[in-house]
Amino acid sequence: RGGAPSNIFIYGTTGTGKTAVTKQVLSKLKERAESRDLAFKYSYMNCQHVDTKYRVLTQLCEDIGIDVPFTGLHFDVIYQKFKEALDDLDTLHVTVLDEVDMLYKKSSESLYVLTRMNSDLESSKISIIGITNDVNFKETLDPRIRSSLSEEEIVFSPYTAEQLNDILTQRSDVAFHKGILEFGVINLCSAVGAQQHGDARRSLDLLRVAAELAERNGDEKVTEIHVRKAQQVIERNTVIEVLTSLPIQTKAVLQAIFMGEGKTEAITTGDVYEIYSKICKLVRLDILTTRRVGDLINELDMLGIITAQVISKGRGGRSKRIHLTVPHRQVREVLESDFRLSKIFEVDSI
Repeated sequence: RGGAPSNIFIYGTTGTGKTAVTKQVLSKLKERAESRDLAFKYSYMNCQHVDTKYRVLTQLCEDIGIDVPFTGLHFDVIYQKFKEALDDLDTLHVTVLDEVDMLYKKSSESLYVLTRMNSDLESSKISIIGITNDVNFKETLDPRIRSSLSEEEIVFSPYTAEQLNDILTQRSDVAFHKGILEFGVINLCSAVGAQQHGDARRSLDLLRVAAELAERNGDEKVTEIHVRKAQQVIERNTVIEVLTSLPIQTKAVLQAIFMGEGKTEAITTGDVYEIYSKICKLVRLDILTTRRVGDLINELDMLGIITAQVISKGRGGRSKRIHLTVPHRQVREVLESDFRLSKIFEVDSI
């Protein structure tokens, strides 16, 4: 009808199909528009990579066939080029911003520019679809952006076990020969996925790793035993990957917690800082302030590697009682793989 389209925000946890459904719907819309000889274009951007207003505009230009340099031109020049080219096409253009919260954190101006663009366009219209895991994202927006959004909201609920079962059944029919999966394998993978936030990717990964384990063992069928083993492999790999990627200072704090727990049942922030300082002196790391170490402890808590419970010490103020929540064996394995921190385990005086 030629009216200005609504913007849409899509919310939902990881693995609930937000991106896949958006791409499928836009693909169908493009087919329908072409069959009716209507002008319709869309752009898809992952905002982990396209994270500045300049990159957003250059991507939009590229998607409608305008060549612009990756750097060098003033933003206003690129904006004018895109606006004029889009108006020449006399079209509706849908811009999908996947993980839009990442873009807003780095460049809130990008979202403001896009929401105001319709007021500058004469014959074309632009609509935004923002995809995010953060259900409170809209509340963080600048009032200027919120007032010009005119958005609708769609929430993708986590998949149920039944829905995951349907997805896995469909995928397994393509991936496996008949009779390879024992009865109960798909049900178990679906149940595990449903218990962990209804994540379809989790269930699919579980089925894939279970099949790989069966193949590696030379087994003729994939069984529930393979699924249980796959669950352990995935969980172990996730923990190891997270621990390995920690910066050296955070690893030093983690090592202080690990070694402190070996000496006493309840280790506090002060205990951690004392051990951490000794570790830094031994491996020649800069010793951070107590406040900064407290921040690193909070980060470890947020990652789920430790729990840090605030306790009162009366006149002595407040501290935190800290416990590791991941297996000690995995923590030690990662710390021993770091050539600097591995030496600490040979020292008796800490």
